Amino acid sequence: MKKIKARKNLILVGISIIIIFSGIYFYTTYSKIETNPSNYEARKLISTENEQIVENIEEKSRKISDVVEEVTHSVVGISKLKNAGNTIFSNSNEASLGIGTGIIVTDNGYILSNEHVTGKKYSTCYITLENGSFYDGTVMWSDSDLDLSIIKINAKNLSYAKLGNSKNIKVGESVFAIGNPIGFEFRRTVTSGIISAKNRTIKLQEENKEVYMSNLIQTDATINPGNSGGPLIYPNGEVIGINTVKITSAEGIGFAVPIDVIKNVIEKFKQNDKFEEATIGIYAYDNQIIPYINSNHISFTQGIYVSKIIINGPADSTELKEGDIINSIDGIEVTTMNDLKSYIYSKNINDEVNLKITRGKLNKNVNIKLGKK
Repeated sequence: MKKIKARKNLILVGISIIIIFSGIYFYTTYSKIETNPSNYEARKLISTENEQIVENIEEKSRKISDVVEEVTHSVVGISKLKNAGNTIFSNSNEASLGIGTGIIVTDNGYILSNEHVTGKKYSTCYITLENGSFYDGTVMWSDSDLDLSIIKINAKNLSYAKLGNSKNIKVGESVFAIGNPIGFEFRRTVTSGIISAKNRTIKLQEENKEVYMSNLIQTDATINPGNSGGPLIYPNGEVIGINTVKITSAEGIGFAVPIDVIKNVIEKFKQNDKFEEATIGIYAYDNQIIPYINSNHISFTQGIYVSKIIINGPADSTELKEGDIINSIDGIEVTTMNDLKSYIYSKNINDEVNLKITRGKLNKNVNIKLGKK
């Protein structure tokens, strides 16, 4: 009996020792491990990130609205007819006044718009600024092919818009259009959309003849007749185009002239208060026009097609011939008429330019001294 009792006691002691040492082991091992707060922290981080996203969206929205509002300070109303009052924005006779839009592009009174809004060079039109100030404006320059014009008013220290880069625009990017649709009640209306396409060509009927406008930006931002001449802008406020026309038989198809083509003209007016337009002395078009003129015998994929050389013009006494394809000017590749126009606008009368041309299978270089348009 004593042996059995001793054995039981020994077993109990052994179990007690095992329990004690096990307790010590688990205590010393797990008491040093911190409770893992990852679940809580993860939920908190997700919440924080969502809050941050919401804050970023709200902040971005505020910034865009601030930017757009700032650009509207540079948007003006334009009319070809003078109202009896002290502003073109009257509650009557909006239709007869023919109200359109313009955008101030320098602090000393140069305004960019459409030629069909302002009239041709040396025309007089009437300008109303955002603050209600009313000015007589003189058209200093215009181009019927581009439907662009530049007006001058006698004013200084004006708020003016920043010009962007239209060469690098991408389809799908967000844009805003600002203008004066219909008249007084809806002045400086802002509409939003995207760039739907670029390098578009459209055909118009003007004065019983067909007119083509090429290299246009297509947008679905709502554009109405009074928007003509107003800016198409990026969310950062940079002007990338001038709204010019819409397709009346469909919704959400409007067009703007890319801003790059006119920037050199604006810069010269800003620096010199004048602009003497140089010219090569040709009529030409790029391959975007081909489908519209039904010229089956004309085929080219790159460059500018010389359709006519103006008699006694700068190119008339050179080796350039009708039917030549201009590939580059002074080493700069040209693929659209806007490329060619923009570069010529940067030059002065009597400057010499070098054209790289293709004539059939022959490549040539032709030098031309620019004349006055």
